[in-house]
Amino acid sequence: MIHEITAPISLNATIDLPASKSISNRALVIHALSGLTKMPDNLSDCDDTEVILRALRDNPYEIDIMAAGTAMRFMTAYLSVTEGEHVLTGTQRMRHRPIHVLVNALRSLGADIEYVGEEGFPPLRIRGRKLDGGYLEIPGNISSQFISALLIIGPVLTEGLQLHLTDAVISRPYIDLTLWTMREYGADAEWSGGDTIDVKPRPYRRENSYVIENDWSAASYWYEMVALCHDCAAEVRLTGLTDGSRQGDSIVRYLFSLLGVKTEFVSREQGVPTTVILHKSGHCVPRLEFDFVNCPDLAQTFVVTCAMLNVPFRFSGLSTLKIKETDRIEALKTEMRKLGFVLHDNGACELSWDGERCNPSPDAIDTYEDHRMALAFAPAAFRLPRIRINNPQVVTKSYPAFWEHLNKAGFGVLTLNN
Repeated sequence: MIHEITAPISLNATIDLPASKSISNRALVIHALSGLTKMPDNLSDCDDTEVILRALRDNPYEIDIMAAGTAMRFMTAYLSVTEGEHVLTGTQRMRHRPIHVLVNALRSLGADIEYVGEEGFPPLRIRGRKLDGGYLEIPGNISSQFISALLIIGPVLTEGLQLHLTDAVISRPYIDLTLWTMREYGADAEWSGGDTIDVKPRPYRRENSYVIENDWSAASYWYEMVALCHDCAAEVRLTGLTDGSRQGDSIVRYLFSLLGVKTEFVSREQGVPTTVILHKSGHCVPRLEFDFVNCPDLAQTFVVTCAMLNVPFRFSGLSTLKIKETDRIEALKTEMRKLGFVLHDNGACELSWDGERCNPSPDAIDTYEDHRMALAFAPAAFRLPRIRINNPQVVTKSYPAFWEHLNKAGFGVLTLNN
């Protein structure tokens, strides 16, 4: 399937954003460990959350989490402390995403985990049991999902967990989001220093239902649209976001202020969901440099936006992009060439564009089974006569209603056969 997207002349829309999958996935596993019956409210309806819901509800012997990286990491830890035997597997890409750091950490706590296939990668056979916990060291410069998975099970460990992070800590806002969600369920979990987190052995509990905020990552694509559209009076209203959000990607409001988008909160009451209104400010920096170490999922959005605005950039802190749903650095270099932009990387954690151009290609944008490729490239329609996206259904991983929302905002979304 291919979607051919054309942009509207003007942009004025109210968008009911999806719930945060990051918070939903954390809350679901914490809820399961708590033994509570009242489910969190406003759960995400995306694929990544659905696979966790299905696994927790049906409890099958073989759990297929498809392409959901968060689910793989969180369920590995959850199943390690839950009675029963399971095999945890996923897509072919998931079976090539390393998990040995998390498995080694859980094994050091006494977990019974074995590799079904290749050493260091899923599928995993897990025999759950009560674990003691205690002191544990793990590198801080790995995927924050490994760290979050360990923290989430901390309260149910007999001795709790003292987690010492060696090396520089990356994606710290995602760790802080985990700690905050845990505390919303009554956990005693805090940083005890710059690189150590203490989780007390105190069971999860909560008196009232937990309401999940909408997704700031999803909001980033609407910021991109406002930045790229030529309509000086453009206005987009996004529902269900909070000022002072714990989501790391909420930094998008500050970054897009550098690219000509102004953010207005209808209400400034801390922690209370409100509507956010996006306007054009008319001010854009001539060049953008930023370290995405704490918000790597925003990188694709800003690569496409800056290039389309003709704003040279140098983005660092991208080391985790190579082990996401695809190698996002290589994917960006390949697909941006189709639009006529030549990007450069240093082989590890930087991606830059200095204004170098090439002849564009008529080929459709490939998505590599990566939802953020489709989500980030679609708004480029504002600067092109049209843009075509291969396998557009990948957006269901985090934002199932994205194409419907584009239609609502006046975009033309035509479905073509391959």
